[in-house]
Amino acid sequence: MILVFIVLSLVAVAFFAHYNFWRPVKKSSWPRILMYHNTSKELPSGMNMSPELLEKQIQYLIKKQYAFLKISDLPNFNKLARHAVLTFDDGFVGNYTYLFELLKKYKVPATIYLTPDIQDVEALTPSQIKEMQTSGFVEFGAHTMTHVNLTKVDNETAQKEIAQSKEAVEKLTGISCESFAYPYGRYNEQHVQMVKNAGFTTAVTTKKAIAAFDHSNPYALPRLSISGCINMIQFYLILSRGRYKL
Repeated sequence: MILVFIVLSLVAVAFFAHYNFWRPVKKSSWPRILMYHNTSKELPSGMNMSPELLEKQIQYLIKKQYAFLKISDLPNFNKLARHAVLTFDDGFVGNYTYLFELLKKYKVPATIYLTPDIQDVEALTPSQIKEMQTSGFVEFGAHTMTHVNLTKVDNETAQKEIAQSKEAVEKLTGISCESFAYPYGRYNEQHVQMVKNAGFTTAVTTKKAIAAFDHSNPYALPRLSISGCINMIQFYLILSRGRYKL
């Protein structure tokens, strides 16, 4: 009996470590900013999600009556409703091939953070970016020029990476670029000031949390990291608690 109790206890601990139902539920009026990267038929990973799973997640959000926003909508969103913001970092070509089709199919918007000079990635082309932006379903933010860790470079380099990425995205889209995403989620207060000085109105981080939109500090918005390997129960826990495991 003791052995059975020990085994059952270990199973329970493992279950609740990977399915954190014990975490408190966050207020439904707080926006859920979801962070994705690539969408493709490649093997699922922390950075890549299958189009089929992404579609299930969008369907779930619609079923639960979430209103979809772009990042630029956040300062003026209706706090009486549930809101979800789909964000995608880096600018993978899969965002055009698969994500864009889903956005049009379900008539939901998304924000994509471009890294104009990113290397070793099959990235969106200028014509794809223009088509997506013109559709009204996609807005583009900036993610530095080369996806540099801002805390690993000097201030002059960091400032150029931030300011030039805004200019590059505006040249690609033909409209103002208002939001920034810190690569790897790495930044300090100097970088926040650089983002402000460059003319951005919001910035997103990789901090895994659900929080009320802070009008006094819109330059450190938390996001919910969505791995391509999670299941729908885990997705529910992320939306309701902010994370699903320890």
